[in-house]
Amino acid sequence: MTKSFVSALAGLILASAAQAQTTGAPFVIRKDAALDALVSADAKVELVKGGFGFTEGPVWMKEGKSGYMLFTDIPGNVVWKLTPEGKASVHLKHAVYVGPDQWRWGPAFNNSKDKADPAYEEFVMNGPDGLGVDPQGRLLLAGFAARTLERVEKNGKRTILADGYEGKRFGGPNDIAVKRDGAIYFTDTYGALRERDKDRKKELDYNAVFRWKDGKVTLLTREMPNTNGLAFSPDEKYLYVNGSRDNYVNRYEVLPEGTLANGKKFFDLSASSEPGITDGLRVDTKGNLYETGPGGTWIISPEGKHLGTIVAPERTTAIGFGDPDMKTLYIAARTGIYKIRVNTPGR
Repeated sequence: MTKSFVSALAGLILASAAQAQTTGAPFVIRKDAALDALVSADAKVELVKGGFGFTEGPVWMKEGKSGYMLFTDIPGNVVWKLTPEGKASVHLKHAVYVGPDQWRWGPAFNNSKDKADPAYEEFVMNGPDGLGVDPQGRLLLAGFAARTLERVEKNGKRTILADGYEGKRFGGPNDIAVKRDGAIYFTDTYGALRERDKDRKKELDYNAVFRWKDGKVTLLTREMPNTNGLAFSPDEKYLYVNGSRDNYVNRYEVLPEGTLANGKKFFDLSASSEPGITDGLRVDTKGNLYETGPGGTWIISPEGKHLGTIVAPERTTAIGFGDPDMKTLYIAARTGIYKIRVNTPGR
């Protein structure tokens, strides 16, 4: 299959999905009147750029009075740069592990089509997943297939902050949340492993939330079997963590020394029959959660009430607030990056 054919096919899929969205269901499904203060009823989801493999990890990078959005394309092992005007360019090639057996790492995914369908495609998730920014403005990468937590210095040099815990390699760091004191909280999954539980390369036999600070990795909790997205409340008193296969969100108290306590189920999305999983997670300045899940991005109040859902043309994988006023929600949705304007800025 030629690259031109694949690009044309991807464009056709995106165009068809967008047309179906604009001619049918609304972009914002209102569940509660409180949603109006967060997202206007007439707000629209717009395609910014399409044609990627599997997008993830959107994070806003400040630059003077403006900035740009970075996101990952996992099968391409690339970090892309996206300007507010919608211009896309490669920010990092070979974003994480690039050894001679790179093709062995990362699970093999497909585009959910039947194998007999001519449009069926498979691809290896051999790049980075979630992104973050530290207080010094340096880019952080959840290495996923590389099984690392990495930092890109101001001069472009890569620094591997951590690649394991107590002498055992991570399974595949997935997402990142940075505390104001510079501590990096991240989830670890079996992301790098083809057969997960059966893979002989597995070293840690659990998924977990870890913290990196001043060169030290601390295990915070391993009670969730499928950790994925995570985010702090605005006052950093709580850390929210979602469980991707089981579609729920836990909330932990963040103790003064930075450890976690009293983890409780905060919100359950498992009753929904719509396609999608809890994956990306962000919080706005008022403490509302924006959680990808079945059917789109769920907006959940700090009290745990479902206020509404933002629906994109493709299945949503991750989200991130951006633009100078932080009032644009960028949506990573499989092959495309979308956006919608909101009324309350992101944290």
